[in-house]
Amino acid sequence: MIGRLTVGAGLLGVLVMHQMARLPSPLWVVSGLSVPLMLFLTAFRFWWFARRFRRAASGLTRLAGEDSGPGGSRPAVTLGCLSLWTFAAWLAFAVTMVWAQHRLDQALDDGNVDRVSRVVLRIEGLPRLQPDRVRFEAEVLQSHPEGVPRRILVSWPASGWRSPYAAAKPADPPFPEVRAGQIWRMALVLRPVQSARNMAAFDYEGHAFAIGVRALGTVRGIPEHLRDEDWHSLSVIADRARHAIREAMAPYLEGKRYGPVLRALAIGDQDGVEDGDWKVFNRSGLTHLVSISGSHITMLAGVGALAVSWLWRRLRWRGRVLAERWPARRAAACAALIVAWLYCLLAGWGVPARRTFMMLAVVAGAQALQIRLNGTRVLALAAVAVVALDPWSVLASGFWLSFAAVAVLLAVGLDEEASAARLRRSRPPPGADPPPSPSGLTRWLHGLRLAARLQWAVTLALAPALAWVFHEVSLVSPIANAYAIPVIELCVTPLSLLLAAMASIPGLESVSALLAWLAHGVLALMMRPTEWLARLPTLPVVAGPAWLYLLAAGGAALALWPGSASLRSPAYRGWAWVAMIPMVLWKAPQPGLGEWDLHALDVGQGSALLLRTARHAILFDAGARHARDSDEGTRTVVPALRALGVRRLDVLIVSHADLDHAGGVRGVLDAVSVQQVFSSFDLESWLRTEARLLQAGPATLPLAATPCLFGGRWQIDGVSFEFLWPLDARSARPGAQANAGSCVLRIRGAHHSLLLTGDVEARTEAALVRRGLTPVDVVVAAHHGSRTSSSAAFVDAVAARHVIVQVGRWNRHGHPAGAVLDRWRLAGASIWRTDWQGGINARSRGTGLSLYSVLESSRRYWHGRRP
Repeated sequence: MIGRLTVGAGLLGVLVMHQMARLPSPLWVVSGLSVPLMLFLTAFRFWWFARRFRRAASGLTRLAGEDSGPGGSRPAVTLGCLSLWTFAAWLAFAVTMVWAQHRLDQALDDGNVDRVSRVVLRIEGLPRLQPDRVRFEAEVLQSHPEGVPRRILVSWPASGWRSPYAAAKPADPPFPEVRAGQIWRMALVLRPVQSARNMAAFDYEGHAFAIGVRALGTVRGIPEHLRDEDWHSLSVIADRARHAIREAMAPYLEGKRYGPVLRALAIGDQDGVEDGDWKVFNRSGLTHLVSISGSHITMLAGVGALAVSWLWRRLRWRGRVLAERWPARRAAACAALIVAWLYCLLAGWGVPARRTFMMLAVVAGAQALQIRLNGTRVLALAAVAVVALDPWSVLASGFWLSFAAVAVLLAVGLDEEASAARLRRSRPPPGADPPPSPSGLTRWLHGLRLAARLQWAVTLALAPALAWVFHEVSLVSPIANAYAIPVIELCVTPLSLLLAAMASIPGLESVSALLAWLAHGVLALMMRPTEWLARLPTLPVVAGPAWLYLLAAGGAALALWPGSASLRSPAYRGWAWVAMIPMVLWKAPQPGLGEWDLHALDVGQGSALLLRTARHAILFDAGARHARDSDEGTRTVVPALRALGVRRLDVLIVSHADLDHAGGVRGVLDAVSVQQVFSSFDLESWLRTEARLLQAGPATLPLAATPCLFGGRWQIDGVSFEFLWPLDARSARPGAQANAGSCVLRIRGAHHSLLLTGDVEARTEAALVRRGLTPVDVVVAAHHGSRTSSSAAFVDAVAARHVIVQVGRWNRHGHPAGAVLDRWRLAGASIWRTDWQGGINARSRGTGLSLYSVLESSRRYWHGRRP
């Protein structure tokens, strides 16, 4: 147990390191290492002297005919254990810090940001192919100028401009074949990795840092292919094999609804899986089956082990069976390890694959060395190996989900073994009639009960982690997994692997077509009930503090892990499950009467503002639309509403019809119930036109829709709302003049006021000033801080203490203008920018007005991007 707790202390040290906002001083870390080391040496010396004294005392007591007790070494052992665990945590912290500093040193030089650099690079990984672009990771070999990170992510778009509503078309001329190992000379516009930062949202910047990507490059001009290095490294060889298999499978999966899922099951390439399918898998709890999971690798390794074991007992060499020269069990273990390693390379070497391979490696090593290891020791050693190879693996949800699932299976298995042992002890004494052997039906029912118990145990144990990531828990997961696991594991996955093998062999086209038809047919049949289950309600979980999820996870661990008879009692386990209740019932802090919260979401070059009062939620604009299948309403606004526990919008205001403000409206309407909409244009007609452009069904309409016009006002929860612009329907002009007709909304609470301005420009601002615009505490800068807005008269009339600028970094419009920012600063306002600080939150309370940025409140050491 001491060793396993030491592993846990090391993992804790790695986790704590990754929570640092900035890396500490190396001198501070080294000096900190000396303290637990000295304590451990002191405890060891004390224990050694106590042991010698105890031996000497035992000799004297034996001469006197007395018995010596255990001695006084227990304090030394306790101190030694505590110092050992502290030293392990601190050492893991220090090693991870060294790795992190090395990766931070590979940053893009400031002089190369948003400028063209000429680089020679080698393609790595499996390129992601889309009709109008190719994306791949690359290792930079040469660069001019210098100062380019070693590892970058390159996007090679097709030439020409494409409307956000246009369907993706193949590039003309087509892209050349791009695969791992190729050497290219390219001109790239390089930028550091930066992603939107919103509360409880996915941190893409941290994900890119974890995989070593330190810059993003966009191709300019025509790249030049220099040569191929097919055998440069083992990873290049594996990636070229994956590319070849993907190309071989493509003709047989083309046009099939779930063809990308079959490819994902075979080689781990998930790029083609549609967002709607991912939503179905998440809501039904089947995401783990679509990726290359440990069960897939274990199944393939088991097949290899059985085949080698069968052959090993029958093949002879120099007159002797191979099993007589080396045990068949060890040969099978080595074969399983080799097969698992090859398949893990083919699957992309993800965290679940690494965990499975390391566990198999530990088991195979124990077999070879004849060491007996129980399941928890295997799990601990596998965790050490995974984290030692990649200290950032602990940041991936797959790390915790994968190890937690295996731990649950071990716990249930141990509990079943304990139950069987108690049953054996309760058998009648010798001479009595033996109990009747269980019938086939009884054994079948026992197996069914065990499978159901495993499903519920895994579902409940993983619920805290899934709630942390997705803010909802699937209630139908045990039902969906009950039929999906055998179908995927025993039918679809083997057929997909056979398809990958047969498609790579010339002359087996008919066999490959049959396998693709069978695999897709079975999967499509399985998806029918799954899609119905995914439409059922899930258990929403509001984003809360970390202790809620830790408490729930600890309760699940106590309830599932086998222990003494008292720990296995139903009453004890019932109380352990109670630890999940705070996580489920948690509600985000709400403003009081007359108070309000504003969330200026980081949606890039666009606008989306969520205002909450005591019992209502109002959304002002919904972000931009980037492509047919990508809009900020679905990508950012809806997850933010879910994280805050907002299940219904009382009011949605769309300031004007520009795509950077109205592009996400359809996504919001389809995901959340909206009671009332205000807009400066005919939103219903606009949505019908958008549906026609998207070639999609009609959007969900709100219960009521009203133009936003001067004089419109209402009051809820002690907060008043009033439209100041447009004056009438004629002021809301379409097309190029849409900015002039933007809705302008003034919010007045009991303590502070707020002004939302849309994209109005100087002429509209002058009209507002002439009509008696009064000062406010917070203003959202008009038109993203454009030089055509925030006139001097408007700035003086508003006299705001805080100015929020919603803007995307490196936008092509040059927003915000430097003169506008200087004008606000001279007026005494504090400026908050979403491109530098992520989402901005403002809270109006009786105790005062407070603003903070999501980035600064959750900064990590890799967030080194903002001035």
